[in-house]
Order: sequence, then structure tokens, then C-alpha cells
Amino acid sequence: MTSLMPMELTARAAEVLTVLEGLGLRVATAESCTGGLVAAALTAIAGSSSVMERGFVTYSNEAKTEMLGVPAEVIDAHGAVSEAVARAMAEGALKHSRAQVAVAITGIAGPDGGSRDKPVGLVHFARAATGMPTRHHMGMLAGDRDAVRLAAAMTALGMLLPPPPI
Repeated sequence: MTSLMPMELTARAAEVLTVLEGLGLRVATAESCTGGLVAAALTAIAGSSSVMERGFVTYSNEAKTEMLGVPAEVIDAHGAVSEAVARAMAEGALKHSRAQVAVAITGIAGPDGGSRDKPVGLVHFARAATGMPTRHHMGMLAGDRDAVRLAAAMTALGMLLPPPPI
């Protein structure tokens, strides 16, 4: 059977599942511009139910507020594509799930929707974990819509991996 996912995305998802299962952690995803691509990559792998707790696709601002509890005032003040919203999405996914770790993605995949301040390819990521400070990462991803979405999914999966020991 042929996978629906690009090979590199499936390989990264498998790595994340193996690491998180070894740590006894469950994951939730909160996705906007990737439209569920991270959750799809994780669940494309047999046995993922031991790690994948749930996924939220919150493409609209209302969905971010209703499903994840992102305050509308935060979206109004910073815009949906911002560090503040990415952090609130990750923290909301953790709060509204039984997961111990969550990753969030919000960005502008294009080809439209960009501006001078927030160009196409701008993506904000956040990782929340029980008992840990929420981490943020901002990326300027190149390419067409598909390339931006794939790179965003790869980055988000990478954020679920623990940093290497020093």
C-alpha cells in the first residue's frame, strides 16, 4: 500500500511516536494553516493511538476561541498569526485534552493572505507540555502553499522531540 504522506513526513512522525511512547506521553495537535496535516501524519502510522490523543483543526478565529479557548482579545490585539496566538493554541490544546504535550501551528501558507508585516510563509509554532514553560518558534518558510504546509508540519513534529542533552 502506498502512503498518502510524503516519506520524510512519515519518517518524522514515526520518530515522534517512538520517542513519546517511550516517555509515556500522549500528544494533542492544534493546527490552522496545516489543516490537520500533523495529526494526519501521526495517525498514518499503525499503533499511533497509544500516543495520539486528539487533534484540533482551528482554521477560523472563531474555532480557535471556541475549541481551544484562545481569547478573542488576543487574536484582535496580535492577529491570528502571532506568537501570542500560537502559545494560546498549544496551551488550549493541552487544557482541552488528556495529552501531556501539545503542538500548535498558525501561519500564512499562501498564495494569498500575506502582508508587508506578515508575509506568505510566516508561521508561528508553540509547544506546551505539562509542568513546563511553553516554547515558541517562528519560521519564514519558502515555497508554494504545499511546500509551506509540509515544512510547517515537519517543524511542528520536530518541536515534539525533546532537545538533545547538553
